[in-house]
This record gives sequence, structure tokens and C-alpha cells, in this order.
Amino acid sequence: MKPYQKIPIRDCGEPLVPIPRDRLAVVSPHPYQQLGAPYGDRSPFFVREGVLAALLEAQSQLERDRPGWRIQIFDAYRPIAVQQFMVDYSFAQLARLRGLDGRSLDEQQRQALLAEVYQFWAQPNRDPATPPPHSTGGAVDVTLLDPIGDPADMGSPIDEISPRSYPNHFADSDDPLERDYHANREHLHAILHGVGFCRHPNEWWHFCLGDQMWAWLRNVSVARYGGVE
Repeated sequence: MKPYQKIPIRDCGEPLVPIPRDRLAVVSPHPYQQLGAPYGDRSPFFVREGVLAALLEAQSQLERDRPGWRIQIFDAYRPIAVQQFMVDYSFAQLARLRGLDGRSLDEQQRQALLAEVYQFWAQPNRDPATPPPHSTGGAVDVTLLDPIGDPADMGSPIDEISPRSYPNHFADSDDPLERDYHANREHLHAILHGVGFCRHPNEWWHFCLGDQMWAWLRNVSVARYGGVE
């Protein structure tokens, strides 16, 4: 169990609402849907009502700071079945990257790879006391787009399982390009933190509001968003 999963949940009952694409950019086609993730009749571009309000406030602040820039949503709501699909997919990808056949690993190898995967992916748990963050509607994976629609260079792609994904990976670099990566990450963080989001300790792109991770990072005693199916 991760530390944030010990936080109790008292769901406030806010609905999931669609992300308005005229105000916030989204990645389309959605990368997990392209892989065949089982969303059924659900959309990844839904969040809790309070999360959407905060995102729109962040977008307004970004427009004041950097006219023409936009927040881009890579992923938001994620049913448990999709979480399981993506954990399995990421495990297989990591095994291939290490030159291993994921189907013939011994238990020690399997657990070692899973430990790496679970640094970045929450376990697809159906226990209502420990929902994956994205399954609550309180978590978003985001980046920034410049005025011509190109993503700001953050130094690593979203979902990369490596130390480059850690928010401060480039913080102490002397390389000018890597300092730019860090500056872009910090600007994204400042915009979202300013409206109440907290950033995942291991992922520059993951921000949460109202879920267990948010409560843990903010030292709040109770989370207000539980799992939504």
C-alpha cells in the first residue's frame, strides 16, 4: 500500500463532467484508446466538476502569463479496466526494453519489473478504499502547448518509466537545454499548483486535486473524491 492510500475518503458526490475542448486542448486521438484500452462508453476526457473549474482557472492564468499558450490534457478519467490494461501494457513494454520475454519471467524478475511499473502506475485496485487516482476523476496528465500548438519540451515523454520523469530530474543540470526542460516543468507546476493541484512526486505531468494523493500531499485528513465506475 502506498502512503497516500491510507487517507480515508468521504466522497462529496460531484459528478464527472466533460472537458470543454474550446477552452482546453486534448491529445487526439487518445493514445490509450489507440492501443485498444477498454473504455466502453466512457471517455478519458472527463473530470470532477471541481477539477474542471480549477483547470479553467489555470488556463486563464496561463493566458495572462503567456498569451496564446494552452494547457493540453493527455489523460484524465480512467476506468479500472483501463488501468489494468495500461499496467499490463507498460509491464510488457518494460520487459521488451530490458530484452526479456514477459511471458517467461521467473517470479523474482516479474516482481522487480512490477515494482518499476508501480512507481508510475497505480495498481488497478477495485477496493473502494484505495482507488487509482485517475479512476476518481481527480487526476490529470497534462503538458503545455505554445502559441503555434507545439508541446513545450519537458525533456521526457509522458508515461516514460525512467528517472527522467521525476519532476526535478533536470533541476541541477548545467546543460542549457536541460535547464529549459526544468523551467518548462516548473512553469506547468506553478500554474496548476496556484489553483490547488498537487504534483505527483515521480511524474512531472501528473496533477491531482481532491483525491487521496492530493490529501496526502496537502496534509488534509480526508479525500473528497473516491473511485467512479
